[in-house]
Amino acid sequence: MPHINSEQREIYEDLTQQILNTEILNKGDLEYLVYQVMKSFMNTREARYSTLHQAVYGTIHSAEEYKRLHLDKREDTALGNNGEA
Repeated sequence: MPHINSEQREIYEDLTQQILNTEILNKGDLEYLVYQVMKSFMNTREARYSTLHQAVYGTIHSAEEYKRLHLDKREDTALGNNGEA
């Protein structure tokens, strides 16, 4: 998880709550939101390789952390319940 301190989290609290209170209907909507956040990140930065890389890998690392915390645990549970193939 992108672990940031409480002061930094506070900056995004209103936006985060607005997103959390909105039903994201499908994968396409989720992808749209992530894409818009990436574009917003780049709005104040020069479109150099390093900053474009930060936008892409910030989302990839977030996805990897979500997978580690949620999908992998579910896989481990299924493996425990069903055994290896």
